[in-house]
Amino acid sequence: MKVMAQIAMVMNLDKCIGCHTCSVTCKQAWTNREGAEYMWFNNVETRPGVGYPRTWEDQDKWKGGWRRTVSGRLVPRQGGRAASLARIFSNPTLPVMDDYYEPWTYEYDKLLSAPANSRNVPVARPKSRITGEAIDTIAWGPNWDDDLGGSMETLDADPVLGRMNLQVAKTIEESFMFYLPRICEHCLNPTCVSACPSGAMYKRTEDGVVLVDQDACRGWRMCVSACPYKKVYFNHATGKAEKCTLCYPRLEAGQPTVCSETCVGRLRYLGVLLYDADRVTWAASQKDERNLYRAHREILLDPHDPDAVAAARANGVPHSWIVAAQESPVWKLIAAYEVALPLHPEFRTLPMVWYVPPLSPVVDAVTASGSDGEDHKVLLSALSQMRIPLEYLAGLFTAGDPAPVERSLRRLAAMRSYMRDVYNGGPGEEGIARAVGMDGETIRDMYRLLAIAKYDDRYAVPTAQTELPRGISELEGCPVAYDVEAFHGAGVETHARPEGRRMLPLEVIR
Repeated sequence: MKVMAQIAMVMNLDKCIGCHTCSVTCKQAWTNREGAEYMWFNNVETRPGVGYPRTWEDQDKWKGGWRRTVSGRLVPRQGGRAASLARIFSNPTLPVMDDYYEPWTYEYDKLLSAPANSRNVPVARPKSRITGEAIDTIAWGPNWDDDLGGSMETLDADPVLGRMNLQVAKTIEESFMFYLPRICEHCLNPTCVSACPSGAMYKRTEDGVVLVDQDACRGWRMCVSACPYKKVYFNHATGKAEKCTLCYPRLEAGQPTVCSETCVGRLRYLGVLLYDADRVTWAASQKDERNLYRAHREILLDPHDPDAVAAARANGVPHSWIVAAQESPVWKLIAAYEVALPLHPEFRTLPMVWYVPPLSPVVDAVTASGSDGEDHKVLLSALSQMRIPLEYLAGLFTAGDPAPVERSLRRLAAMRSYMRDVYNGGPGEEGIARAVGMDGETIRDMYRLLAIAKYDDRYAVPTAQTELPRGISELEGCPVAYDVEAFHGAGVETHARPEGRRMLPLEVIR
């Protein structure tokens, strides 16, 4: 068992209000420059909808991710090395500008330089940020179908609706929608890394972040086609590929990503996960796509398991990272509470950005039907009749298997019923917790994490510095008494205390 550590993220979709603050701050931090005008490392999509770029989930068209052969091997959907070499100068599965959008700005200087006594109202015409030419009609944008705008024309093109054979109502009284923030998934089994002919794409061993070596990149763009989430972009000014970096300079300093830091809804959680690297291929090679979620869960290791901790230490995982994994809110949401789910596990990349699915406002709907919307038995049985179809959420998060989605939603609904009883002066009805396979204390803990978690509760990000502070290892007989386990991990021998030298206490803050 080869235990490695990975920084992962969970997003609670019940809290996303679609304000796009995360997208704007990410844009200002990373892609506010020439050649990156159309890039959105973080974007927020309205679901159902076609997404950005358009219909990115349709792998019959884009050939992203992996496919399992009859013999059980995994090969990229776009083909192996020979197929990639044959298309290296003409790639039919590469998204073009129209699939994203042509970035534009407005001739604001015309407004400022217009004559004061002009009889005509000055107009700022849109012009392309790529060519500089005027655009007569803006036909598409990064959030063109935001809040179901234009859904009469675009809604039926949602690949998830097509794959799940679903028809949804388009009238405002009967329609549904929710927001889906997306960044690079920093997968355990990334196709983009495998597809790069130059070897420029790589996954960092220390934290699992997938990056592009700008010096090694030759602009072949095979990574753009290979990524099923279409989160690798091509900079037309530099001729290099670029992607979300998970704000690794901030992570190395123990700080959350920019999108997490600025999120208005406080819906993002960051933490460390331990996983068995020897079983990644096994998990991604499951014959039945519906088993991919369970296999993914199985290779994520319990950070409180002594065997997993010992194996992590033996493989060089720092002690502070093991402690961060034990305190990780991501681990709690994925494994302890089992409410977080991966995005499109059928792509077989083992994504590491997970989601708590949205719970429809079912209480009012149940009450309107004449039933008691506060009764947990009625509420839990009504989940299958939600406005947001279970089948649609299953198509997004569990490769079509509705059981894990229903379990997550039942636990979220049970948490609300249980805590409603508590805040109404009751002790908390244990029958509600038992109905979803939990106990009252676990539901209270889940409520604290999902509803009222503080900053440090949502982010458990260890620094990437060495365990021993800089300079101390070079000193002979350091005159500082420090916590051996905190700096080195258990069982590490240290230098003997120098005789005749006074030791200064150094408190270790955990």
